[in-house]
Amino acid sequence: MTGSWWVQRIFDEGGFVLLFTWVVWVIGSIVLHELSHGWAAIWEGDDTPRRLHRMTINPWVHMGPASLIVFAVLGIAWGLMPVDPSRFRHRRWGRLVVAFAGPAMNIGLALVALTALALVVRYGPEEGDFANNLRQFLFVGGWLNLVLAVFNLLPIPPLDGSTVLGTIFPRLGHFYAQPQAQMIGMFALMAILISNVDVLLFHVVTVVAGAYAGALSAVLP
Repeated sequence: MTGSWWVQRIFDEGGFVLLFTWVVWVIGSIVLHELSHGWAAIWEGDDTPRRLHRMTINPWVHMGPASLIVFAVLGIAWGLMPVDPSRFRHRRWGRLVVAFAGPAMNIGLALVALTALALVVRYGPEEGDFANNLRQFLFVGGWLNLVLAVFNLLPIPPLDGSTVLGTIFPRLGHFYAQPQAQMIGMFALMAILISNVDVLLFHVVTVVAGAYAGALSAVLP
């Protein structure tokens, strides 16, 4: 079973509804993550995202054919937002703002989804397919965006966390900019994806997401 296609595994677990939920949240979260980088770059004075027509909700623009194909085959996806740090108003700290904007969007989406889940649990119907599917949709969105936020903040190039840490510590940033660091980072990411480290991350996020939604629903009047 573990070697089966990810689409089949999700379909077997929750049918078309769970598969639809997963695809919508993965693609939507990546698009909004990349748009957040673009909005932050424009705010910092760099019009590169706008000039290259990247400020759109079209997944093809942000993810491209390679990411979409790999997502269809392996369930792994990524996005890209081109920016020009030399145009930032704040040359050093602008990099940190733009880099952190993506994970910040994921954190915001997670909070919105999990808060909505708490409201549905507290005030919504307790039974029925619609209620169950809505709760599932909101939990998956909150869970996935927490995973994306934590993963992207890992200090491993080319993830956003490496830019954030490299901005705070310039010597480390100089190391991150070297080709060998990028290669080491790619191997480290591959090791995470094929090891059980990601399983631990998923478990911790599941506990945190459930605890937040549960605690919030319990204190609501």
